[in-house]
Formats: sequence, structure tokens, C-alpha cells
Amino acid sequence: MRPMERLRWLMLWGLKITGCWMVACVGIVVLLRFMPLPLSMVMVEKWSYAMFSGQPVALQHDWVSASHISNNARLAVIASEDQKFPDHYGFDVDQIVKAIDARLAGERLRGASTISQQTAKNVFLWNGRSWVRKGLEVWFTILIEVIWPKERILEVYLNVAEWGPGVFGVEAAAQHHFNTDAASLSAYQASLLAAVLPNPIRFNAGKPSAYIQRRASWTRRQMNNLGMGYLKRLDQPRGWLSWELLPSLKELSPAR
Repeated sequence: MRPMERLRWLMLWGLKITGCWMVACVGIVVLLRFMPLPLSMVMVEKWSYAMFSGQPVALQHDWVSASHISNNARLAVIASEDQKFPDHYGFDVDQIVKAIDARLAGERLRGASTISQQTAKNVFLWNGRSWVRKGLEVWFTILIEVIWPKERILEVYLNVAEWGPGVFGVEAAAQHHFNTDAASLSAYQASLLAAVLPNPIRFNAGKPSAYIQRRASWTRRQMNNLGMGYLKRLDQPRGWLSWELLPSLKELSPAR
């Protein structure tokens, strides 16, 4: 086989493999639109690392549906992590620009990830800051924004976020830190959980430091400013290819 023919053959098979991978990704995201997640890739990563390091850890994780998660928890996470969550399409452009400007100015790298991006990373990828992982995060963020409604993205995020060493999901976090369930979390408890999300290994929601108390207090003020009615915005129609916006066949049919 000539070199050019071999190159064309490799490129053809590369395109086929890439196409199959993309179709498989879409299929998995569609499937996870409806079924509970028994685990996430970050959970697998943490468990594998603990096993290979000789320090096995028992993962705590109990999936609960959105109807069994208190509105306090849902609003606290949005207020603390991503107040534009109901409106953006997966990426907060303003925060990304600010993060780039800060980096160019020599400041410490600041986070600009939305709840959608964090969900994509936790469910499908691994921790780290490589360009490959970031590129894949963009891909999966677009997929879940296209295929999942905002309510589903938030539900999955609350069920896969880490709230302590081996403690994944809001149900396990509520039981571990407050001896209650996700449906019964108060505004105070929910704000403490939201306050430790940037670094749940370093900080403890059940035994909050003065710093976490201040962050939780700020979160509660933001919750009050937004109000519980803010959660209704998760149901609003959005752009992209969200199938909630697809017109019915009746609307498409010509008038008689």
C-alpha cells in the first residue's frame, strides 16, 4: 500500500471511529436523560485511586429524584454556584472572559464552570485541568444542554456532586453531615452544603469553619434575593435543539 493510500485509509478509519464515538455519546446522554445514575466517572476515579493507593474508601451515594430534594438545596446550589443557570446554554461567557482577564493579569486562576459544565465533568470525565479534558467537557456540556432540560441537569448535579471524602450526592451528604434526608434540608443546612462545594475535601459542612459560615451566610442572602419562585425559571423554554421547543406536527401542517 502506497503512503498516500495508507494515509487516506487511516483518515477514513479515524473518521469512522470518531463518528461512532460521537453517536455512542449521544446515545448515552439520551439514555441518562431518563434513568438514575448508579455512579459517575469521578466516583469511579476516586474509588480506583483509593484502591491503588492502598487506602480503600467506602463510597456513600444514594440517588434521589428531584421530587425528594428540598427546594432549599436546589436554590442554595444555584445561588452559590451559578445564578445564571436557568438562562445560559451551558457556558457563562461573562465569567469566562473575567477568568481569562484575571489570568492574563497574573492573578490566580479562577473557576468559571457552570453547573452544566460541572455536571458534564462529574458524570462523564475525570478531575484535572488538561486541554483534552476541557475539550471533552465542552462537548458533553453541549450534549446535555441540548438533550436534557435544566431540571434534569440540576437533579443529576445534586446527585453526583461530592460533599466530603467518598460522600457523593445530596442524599448521602444530608445523612452524613446532618443526620437527615435531602427532602428535609433547611435553608441553613443547604447553604452550608453549597458553601463547601468549591473544596468539599478541605471543608466540612457538618463542622463549618468561620470561613464556611460566612460563605453560607452570603448564600442565604442570595437565596432570599432570588426567592423560591426563581426555581420556576428552570421550566422555561430555551433555545438550541431542546425538544421542548420542537413544534408539533399539527403546527407544522398547512392550514386547510
